[in-house]
Amino acid sequence: MKYAQPKEIEKPLALNRITLFNNEIDRILTISMGFSIALVMARVAYTGKFTFAWLIWNLFLAWCPYVISSWLKQRPAVQAGRIKFAVISILWLLFIPNSFYILTDLFHLGKFNNVPNWFDLALIISFAWNGLLMGILSVRQMEKIVQPYLRGKHELFFIYPIMWLNALGVYIGRYPRFNSWDIVTNPFKLFTYLTELIFHPVQWKYAWGMVLCFSVFMTLVYLAIKRLSKAIH
Repeated sequence: MKYAQPKEIEKPLALNRITLFNNEIDRILTISMGFSIALVMARVAYTGKFTFAWLIWNLFLAWCPYVISSWLKQRPAVQAGRIKFAVISILWLLFIPNSFYILTDLFHLGKFNNVPNWFDLALIISFAWNGLLMGILSVRQMEKIVQPYLRGKHELFFIYPIMWLNALGVYIGRYPRFNSWDIVTNPFKLFTYLTELIFHPVQWKYAWGMVLCFSVFMTLVYLAIKRLSKAIH
């Protein structure tokens, strides 16, 4: 005779599956980031120069929003507290553009010719991929957190604005060279620049062109991976 499995047993098993899945993602991310760092170390050892070593710092900044969203996801009490949740969300919002910013490091390809071009291509793409992957995972975690409050409109009211802000953050990080912490250390200069950018769009048409292209690109990548994940499952 077969007996139905009690619900109290099924629930822990489901939680274990989720935990294992998250650990598996973190394990893959760790291996992937280790590979990127190993490529930089190999380049330094071969050339004797620290070219592209700064990508490790960029990777750390790209990792920060993923850490924040992963931490927040596991703390329902913080999510329920309006002030705490708002503070953590703003902190996350300041750092999330760093995850996608590494894509623009491809601009440096071909500038340094002391190793084969294919090696630098693999090196930069590996860092860009890690940043993009952590960015997508982090945005997805935050989307799931805010989803109950947006009543089925989370893509319209969360994903699209977030990707637009990401693209804006990528632009002001790449060209005027602002950082996430400039909102604290240099707020007046940052505010002045953003005001000029927003109220004189024609004068800054190339800047807005980049923001538009990157926001559409990042949104399409995010939605494609999200839909693909659902299709696979």
